[in-house]
This record gives sequence, structure tokens and C-alpha cells, in this order.
Amino acid sequence: MREIVEEAMHRFDAARTDADAWLAPRLHATLRLTRAEAADAGLWNFLALAVAPDFVLWRHLPLVTADEGAPRKINSARFVGPHYSQAFARLWWSAEMFRDGPDYAPAEIACANQDMINTALRLAAIDHKPTALALVSVLKGLADDGATRLGDRVNALCTAVNVAGSTLMYEVIAPDDPPRHDALTEWVADAGSAPAVPWERLPEGPDDGTARRSSRELLSRMFEQFAAEAPLRDRTRSGAAQD
Repeated sequence: MREIVEEAMHRFDAARTDADAWLAPRLHATLRLTRAEAADAGLWNFLALAVAPDFVLWRHLPLVTADEGAPRKINSARFVGPHYSQAFARLWWSAEMFRDGPDYAPAEIACANQDMINTALRLAAIDHKPTALALVSVLKGLADDGATRLGDRVNALCTAVNVAGSTLMYEVIAPDDPPRHDALTEWVADAGSAPAVPWERLPEGPDDGTARRSSRELLSRMFEQFAAEAPLRDRTRSGAAQD
């Protein structure tokens, strides 16, 4: 844990938010937890307060303040907050929710966009793997197309997906296979003998099943339409010009 945290701080000191995409899959593959274990807030509090408080400060302490000369402050939720805010829990859960079986590539894409992990991680809908992966697919498409106001588009998309999810049952229209719990259990049990995670390529997660391709593609098409139609935040109210 200390080795990967220190490497992240060394690699990304000039662009600290970029550390999330590198660290999330490696944190997940190093700790090898079940979701039940990861739901224990005490684990994340211990990591943040005892194992790597320097990382929490490095990653989340503002470099500058709005008022010149004012002291820099860090939100206490980065140390002891909910899973979508706590410094290490947010990375582990992002890797967990956005991985596709052993493939961490979708999680890497998701964690490279702060609006995706800050907003989507709060949605119950991403517990459905095809939904989570479809969100990543649309995010990648928007980024590859050079979409303007990408953060606003991601937030609008997540809102639309959440609202539609109250009437559409994604699990019904895009069914998925149940995860292979035996493969996950075996992967977790091998933690003590597993080699250290690689730094120059993505590690491999548990081979506990990938999302159905047909379901992922169906939802991707649906979410692309959501992204095209979802209204963006009106920034003119705060004096900011819209693109």
C-alpha cells in the first residue's frame, strides 16, 4: 500500500488529479477485498489516518485558496467520509464498479474524469455492471470526439440516467449474468501470495465474469441519446459564458 501510494505521489506531483486513474486499479488489486469487507468504513479510516495521511493531504488539500492569504483546508470527509468522498474508498469503489471482470481499463477511463467518479459513484444504478460500463463507453466517446464542457455533459448524463432509472429497470431491459463468486473468493484468498501489482501496465482483477456485450451495447446507445438531449448546467447565472 505504501509503495503504490508513494509511487503515485512521485509520478503525478505536477497533475495530482491524474493520480486517480493510475492508483484506483492498483489499490483494488493490492487490497483484494470483497464488497462486504470494503463496506467497513473503519478500514478506509485507518488507511487515511494511520497508513497514508500524507497522500490524503497531497491529493486533496487545495494548492491555492479563493482568498489570498487564507489557510488551506481539507474536507474531513476525505479522511472519514462516505465511500464516494473518502480518499481511498472512492478509488477502490470506482475500480470495483467500473471494472469488467479482470479488465480494469474501463475503470481507468472513468477515474480519469473527476465528474464521472464524483457523480456516478453516488448512483445506485451503477451496481448494474452493463449500466456502469455503458456510462464509461459514452464518456469515452464524448472525450474522443473532443466534446466541449465535458464535465457538465457527464453530470447531465448521470442525472438523466438516474432519473430514467426510476421508471426503466435497466436490469430487465439489459440483463446480465450473475458474478462468479467462487472466482472472486479464490482471487481474494490468493492475496498473500500474489506478486506486487505492475506499475507500467494495468493489473488483472478477479475473473468473476464480464458484462453481457449485448446489454452493454443496448444501454450505450440509450445513454448516447440521453447525452445528446440532456440539458447542460446554465453557467450564465454565475457569470460564466457557455461554450
